[in-house]
Amino acid sequence: MPNQLPNPERQSPIPIRAAAITNNAFVRVIHTGSHEQIVAMTVPPDGQTGEHAHPEGDQLYVVVDGTAEARVGDLVFAVLPGAIVFVEAGTPHNIVNRAVLPLRLATVDAPPTYPPGTVYLTRADAEAAEPAGL
Repeated sequence: MPNQLPNPERQSPIPIRAAAITNNAFVRVIHTGSHEQIVAMTVPPDGQTGEHAHPEGDQLYVVVDGTAEARVGDLVFAVLPGAIVFVEAGTPHNIVNRAVLPLRLATVDAPPTYPPGTVYLTRADAEAAEPAGL
């Protein structure tokens, strides 16, 4: 094994709650590893992630602030802060913000979904850049 200093960007802990709370972009990549990625998302009131599926990997949503309606496959359920929504590869899903305040999420995507450092300010920006789906 080479004798080198570890990359500080790949070290824990990652302040994901603070990153999600202060994020105002629809998508902001916080960390990209070899096999997973952490993303902060902010969904505006009456907004949604948009129904999509990840055929090659699983996705985990953590509700950091706000309330949401999760649609995972045929299931529809309410989620509150601290809840985790696990989505298996290939399962259609959507997170909908039915509240009057922004919904703040942290996601873990395995494998990574976006190039490192990606920021999309709005869902429209994300859809324009990712025509195959989010």
